[in-house]
Amino acid sequence: MTSTAAVLLAAGAGSRFTSSDEARHKLLAPFKGRTVVWWAAQAALSSGVGETLVVAGAVDLAGALPDGVSVLRNPDWKTGQASSLQTAVCAARDLGIEAVVVGLGDQPLVEAQAWRNVAASSSPVAVATYNGARRNPVKLSSSVWQLLPTSGDEGARSLIRSRPDLVEEVPCPGEAADIDTREDLIRWS
Repeated sequence: MTSTAAVLLAAGAGSRFTSSDEARHKLLAPFKGRTVVWWAAQAALSSGVGETLVVAGAVDLAGALPDGVSVLRNPDWKTGQASSLQTAVCAARDLGIEAVVVGLGDQPLVEAQAWRNVAASSSPVAVATYNGARRNPVKLSSSVWQLLPTSGDEGARSLIRSRPDLVEEVPCPGEAADIDTREDLIRWS
């Protein structure tokens, strides 16, 4: 059986999010009685995909996450999403994990079933689709980790574009809306 980890990327600055409390990061914004990042992490954890790793950086997520997740610190978070993905891949390699299923901390409406559906794919790269649109989570088998970007503000998207032969689309339930702005938070709350 392949060992898999659920990975939540939650290291960015969230610079498009503004509120009356400028000190508040979007991941820490109240959402349905918890924080935005809590719901995203809880879905990953509840999926039972495997160990749940949260990559943090710009903001301290202590107290904003459910019990049972492990937090990885990305000291290079300012360089872009690729550094967070590389942080997760390095940790997975060290843990002997053979695949990661990667989601985003600002997508609190992605359901645990989406994580399970994507994890179940036998393809080296599997991407969730919602009504035909590609979104997160994305499964990345260890066989493609060396093809991932090592710098910049793009995660697996460049791999998915350059190697469509490795990619399976996986229909998923739920909603993959990002909470990037205060208006997004109001719309999806």
